[in-house]
Amino acid sequence: MNQQYDALFTPWKIGDVEIKNRIVMCPMGGTSLFGWFEIGGCHFDKEAAKLFIERANNNVGLIIPGIAPLRDTIRGKWLWQNPKMFEELKEFMDEIHKTGAKLFIQLTAGMGRSWAITDLIAPLHKNKFTRALVKPIIDTSHELASPSPQPSRWAHDIICPEMTVEQIHEIIEAYAKTAKLCMDAGVDGVEVHAVHEGYLLDQFAIEFFNKRTDEYGGSFENRFRFATEVVKAIKGACGEKFPVSLRYSVESKMKGFCEGAMPDEVEGKDYKEAGRAMAESEKAAKYLQDAGYDMLNADNGTYDSWYWAHPPMYMPENCNLEDVAHIKKFVDIPVVCAGRMDPAVAADAIKEGKIDGLGVARQFLVDPEWITKIIDDRIEEIKPCICCHSGCFNFSSSKGHANTQDLFDTMGLSRCALNPKTMQSKKYKIEPAKKAKKVAVIGGGIGGMEAAIVLAQRGHTVDLYEKTDKLGGVFIAAAAPTYKEKDRDLIAWYNREVKKYDKITIHMNTEVKDVASLNADEVIVATGATAKRIPIPGAEKAVEAVDFLLGDMSQAPQNVVVIGGGLTGCEIALELHRTYGKNVAIVEMQDDLITTPGIALANTSFLRDYFKAKNVPVYLEAKTTAINDDSVTIMTKDGKTETIPADKVVLSVGYNSAPVAQKSKNVHVIGDAFKVGSLRTVIWQAWDVAMKI
Repeated sequence: MNQQYDALFTPWKIGDVEIKNRIVMCPMGGTSLFGWFEIGGCHFDKEAAKLFIERANNNVGLIIPGIAPLRDTIRGKWLWQNPKMFEELKEFMDEIHKTGAKLFIQLTAGMGRSWAITDLIAPLHKNKFTRALVKPIIDTSHELASPSPQPSRWAHDIICPEMTVEQIHEIIEAYAKTAKLCMDAGVDGVEVHAVHEGYLLDQFAIEFFNKRTDEYGGSFENRFRFATEVVKAIKGACGEKFPVSLRYSVESKMKGFCEGAMPDEVEGKDYKEAGRAMAESEKAAKYLQDAGYDMLNADNGTYDSWYWAHPPMYMPENCNLEDVAHIKKFVDIPVVCAGRMDPAVAADAIKEGKIDGLGVARQFLVDPEWITKIIDDRIEEIKPCICCHSGCFNFSSSKGHANTQDLFDTMGLSRCALNPKTMQSKKYKIEPAKKAKKVAVIGGGIGGMEAAIVLAQRGHTVDLYEKTDKLGGVFIAAAAPTYKEKDRDLIAWYNREVKKYDKITIHMNTEVKDVASLNADEVIVATGATAKRIPIPGAEKAVEAVDFLLGDMSQAPQNVVVIGGGLTGCEIALELHRTYGKNVAIVEMQDDLITTPGIALANTSFLRDYFKAKNVPVYLEAKTTAINDDSVTIMTKDGKTETIPADKVVLSVGYNSAPVAQKSKNVHVIGDAFKVGSLRTVIWQAWDVAMKI
């Protein structure tokens, strides 16, 4: 192992519990050991247990599963009322401890206004009759209950009800009872969720959200009363030595409702903090420690500035480290830092005493062996997380919509776009083929390479055909912006991985036009899609998004108009404006940017907030009517014609599938060649097909 990582592998203590190394698997929605948001109701989740056992066997020090609501979302049963679940938990803890890892259970008071109510559920809540009708199954008023009446983060026309004092006391009692059951089951500690990320306890703690006039609102002490009474109740039930961690946001990084602060605004201190600012955080951290908390599991942000707690690729690496290191100066308990953390940087910070532990979440979903690979000095073999959130946390939203993610997708959080086996081990698994076949894969993009790898692992012989001189397909263009370093790492990973298998023969610069000529038992078509054009005067003057990305964007002229405000168009605009200082305008026909479901709000809200903060012109509900030599003509939603200066026009209006052959008995079409989608859809489809051959 490289010595730069040595500090990560030193022991430390949380209270009296010793952790073998400094690497903490942070909690992620969907990885709860108590499957709570499922049709069958609360139960011990064996899929999550399998996930944690595999990570524990790969050298993680401390595991904190995802939130366990004290009250089941489905049917409303209290967690402590399910003793069988804790009996199963005890058996599981025995297995965890055999690996040398420790595990804390994260318990949540709830989400309040941050509850990701879906487009399907929101109308049921708005109508008194249907709200009462569904209450025995999902009590939406309970799930949305907040410190004070205020708009839901997801459905702005829903006003969340005020939580009663009786409800608060029920939750505090449930914390104590549930923590005691966890302790008796052999759990090493619990984590309180959370004065963090704008969840319920954080809403009580932040004056912006808490307008109460009783003992749980107003003064600093009153706003933090809920969180302090929780830890005191747990300690009263479990004893002072039972560790209680707190998920904690150092600063809120928010300007107001549904508007966060950009990293450069934070650095320059040129915005007014609407939530918890550093001065109060310094006081709060010490106050919470003195109340009884034994660790702060820390980062930044709320759902209004979600990209701080769930950093997309647009956020800098180690974006929360400076603030978390600062807050450690005010406490004596261990402090863990999370948020796009680089292990080498974290090791240095631990060595220097700035933090005590490295918090990592989604990298564990992509590659369960990443810690082992660091120990074995196999860094290049680590499959990187690209911060897309499209499998693990793809709650999406746009103007006039709540969470537009499919309800069943919402129930299946913490899967992984890049690793279908994560939390889906029954559906996606490598099994030897009953009969080894000769398979041709046409297209050396991510989907084609993924299919080839799975086929080879199952024992098939694969010929992979790529018409260009590079493997990676359209993802090479997607990875072009400077902030997409993890995307480029992923392409490099695939290039190395696909060449490991003797059963895969790669044919570069080979275009296949007739699949029958391949003499293969089965053919997988992964030839992607072609860009759409818009039938307007001057359309030929525009450059397609992919071609633009593959060129030298630094040499673009000063005034650029991007037609199409989907994800690709917005990412191009971000790169041109932020990296190269170009004047950019975006023209979009929909009423918001990035309206496609399945793209995480953590990602899309960054882009929307960036363009708003930087005054980048965005023309919504606007139709492009002509592209001229030095301008673009558009028609606005009120029927007016406007002209936008443009030295260059980039067209990003979608794609049409372009399979070289149609689906038949032994021809399978995947990815964008089948239906234009995302990296998640192409990788999962590659597995769907490759597993059946």
